[in-house]
Amino acid sequence: MLKSVRIAKRLIDMLGSLVGLGLSAPLFALIAAAVYLDSPGPVFYRQRRAGRLRDSRTDTGDPQFEEFDMFKFRTMVRDAEKLTGAVLAAKGDPRITRVGRYLRRFRLDELPQLWNVLVGDMSIVGPRPERPERQVNLALAIPFFEERMREVKPGITGLAQVSLGYSGQPFDDSPALKLMHQVINPFELDYGDSEVEADDMRVKLLYDLPYVASMERFSSFIALELLILVRTPLVMLKGIGR
Repeated sequence: MLKSVRIAKRLIDMLGSLVGLGLSAPLFALIAAAVYLDSPGPVFYRQRRAGRLRDSRTDTGDPQFEEFDMFKFRTMVRDAEKLTGAVLAAKGDPRITRVGRYLRRFRLDELPQLWNVLVGDMSIVGPRPERPERQVNLALAIPFFEERMREVKPGITGLAQVSLGYSGQPFDDSPALKLMHQVINPFELDYGDSEVEADDMRVKLLYDLPYVASMERFSSFIALELLILVRTPLVMLKGIGR
């Protein structure tokens, strides 16, 4: 990453997070009250996530990533993963609360991550962070998947988030639809009725890698960064989500 890009990106993050926290302060109180009244349990949810790719690898050769605690408004029932372990939320997931469905739809559950941006764990724009165990497994299953996090902090929003649905599915008018047959199961293997978890991430990778590549040139970076920042509130207002 160019030094000028790194400096500009951090300035955008600090200014954006401070302004965002200030403007959303009234929403924090309202959302916190709604979460508390709708479902017993804590208002905020803290989860360990993987960040930037490290230069070193484990003894077994697996990629290593920086880790941090990411904050969200709680959108699931308390101890939702107590019996199942780490499981991705699916459409119509019964663990998601009534208030949680609206928060996810309008991306409001992500607002506490502005604090993660302010302290330097995350960026406003960047690839979405995965759980450490999922990040390593996906990096082993998908070629070049770990490259989406090389020298790049994970973001609250990103090119994939403003170009795809919440779960990673392309819209009807998306150019990615033309590439789906090449990205998802190109060898037509029989997976039965089970869904392949890595498929959505392969689609998101089509957007994450170009974003990372844009940082090699300041003009391309700033143009794409501003485009994502402008499109993010439009996506939130449309309520394109799970």
